[in-house]
Amino acid sequence: MSMEKPEVLFVCVHNAGRSQMAAALLARHAGDLVSIRSAGSEPAEQLNPAVVEAMREVGIDIAAEKPKLLTSDLAMDADVVITMGCGDTCPVFPGKRYLDWEINDPAGLGIEEIRPIRDEIDARVQALFAELVP
Repeated sequence: MSMEKPEVLFVCVHNAGRSQMAAALLARHAGDLVSIRSAGSEPAEQLNPAVVEAMREVGIDIAAEKPKLLTSDLAMDADVVITMGCGDTCPVFPGKRYLDWEINDPAGLGIEEIRPIRDEIDARVQALFAELVP
């Protein structure tokens, strides 16, 4: 892991929900102590509007974010790669720490169903941050 600032990459299929929430929540908790990126193996055209609203409820505005394509360079640069449902499409590089978080996909869900997903991601992000920056 990087000695100065660990780099975390959150990956899901569309980079329109889970990985965007995770990146924004880690940024809230970590500030500039961790470098954070997110990407998708098949990025959507835009973020899930219900996810944007769920994040607004906790004071985080991700409306300006855009889904990004997962590249090998993004994965190579990361110290920790957190996958959320991208299966075999995520590149694997030796020496990286990989975690697979089994978290429901918010695609097609309403705000009521997304809130628990957001809260689960937040709990996992806080635990990860405590590991990365004790």
